[in-house]
Amino acid sequence: MGGRGQPPATLGIYEGIPLTERGHYYGGVLPDRMTIYRNPTLRICDTVDDVIDEVHITVVDEIAHYFGIDDAPVHELGYG
Repeated sequence: MGGRGQPPATLGIYEGIPLTERGHYYGGVLPDRMTIYRNPTLRICDTVDDVIDEVHITVVDEIAHYFGIDDAPVHELGYG
């Protein structure tokens, strides 16, 4: 993802409290947000089909974070 010697680009981020961490007190907060970064995605993709596939993978990874699932199981399934 990143260039030689560079860390991988951040393609997306989930901002919020995962469902597994919410308690009965949860309320009165802003909605969760998922952001997919366009430029880093375009930098690592060669074709439109690559972009579609990468966005799909990134969205699945960020939705997993919403449900409180860590990266390891998601990566084992080929996402993230």
